[in-house]
Amino acid sequence: MSHFAFNQDPPPSQSARVIDEEHYTPPPPQRWLFDDQIRANVRGTVLLMIVFALVLTGIVWAVGELFAPGYAYIMAIVAAIVAFVTSYYSFYHSDEIVLRLSRARPATKDEFPYLINTLEGLTLAAGLPQPPKAYIIDDSAPNAFATGRDPDHAAIAVTTGLLGKLNRYQLEGVLAHEMSHVANRDVLLSTVAAVLVGMIVLLSDWTLRTLFYSGGGRRSRSRSGGGPLVLVALLAVILAPIIAQLLRLAVSRNREYLADAHAVKLTRYPDGLAGALEVIAHDHEPLEVANKATAHLYIANPLKEHGGLMNALFSTHPPIEKRLGRLRAM
Repeated sequence: MSHFAFNQDPPPSQSARVIDEEHYTPPPPQRWLFDDQIRANVRGTVLLMIVFALVLTGIVWAVGELFAPGYAYIMAIVAAIVAFVTSYYSFYHSDEIVLRLSRARPATKDEFPYLINTLEGLTLAAGLPQPPKAYIIDDSAPNAFATGRDPDHAAIAVTTGLLGKLNRYQLEGVLAHEMSHVANRDVLLSTVAAVLVGMIVLLSDWTLRTLFYSGGGRRSRSRSGGGPLVLVALLAVILAPIIAQLLRLAVSRNREYLADAHAVKLTRYPDGLAGALEVIAHDHEPLEVANKATAHLYIANPLKEHGGLMNALFSTHPPIEKRLGRLRAM
């Protein structure tokens, strides 16, 4: 049985949801999401893969110019091939990578019956072919994310903190929000971005550390005579993390607003999701399994310690206050 107890008291407007079951005929499932949004997310994923291949190739060429000038172009060709293989692999397996990085475990119906039942009900309401797989992250910080390349290969992960700190209607709002990401193909773009951008950041960081401990590649510059190519190479390595952050911003903040609106369409109760966002916003525990590569997947920024103007500017999440304002106006 589940170790989490939910508040069973109905919200003030719950009486409006009571129906005469004897004379009620449920409407057939409908496509309530925008096909244009789905196509845009698929195009965005392809574009992201192309840009990733170019950036990765540029970083490897930069490393070659700094440490092995005679082999820089050969290394760049190899990098382009690796980038293509990595993009292909991430398209089909990025959800597995993200779930593994997040230390998520499958949720069973015996342990979490309300979670599974709610996902099944929201799946019917959204007209999706099957429920996303449910996963649990053993962390006290309340948060959740969706992943997968399409509705047939999707998963929704929630933390134990989310289950323990939200009532049933707030949890329903969060799950409806993540369900809309699944149906809109937001998860395809977000999950691929998490894997590819993470690789760029790690590669650039490794290169800069290598430059620092090797004296900036002095021997390579002495053999090649230095020159503008080395300067451009070094600049490319430094700018790579910034480019990666901009790639994450390609996962538009507007998708969060759209997912909030679609969640309300599913639950018909804006206060559920609004209440959940308030609980998450006032919780100051950072999510230990989150990092800068996967933070944009979550319903709210899990990196609580990263505040400030610049982090807000480069955040893929709109301010919770603005999201609450839109939900309260519904």
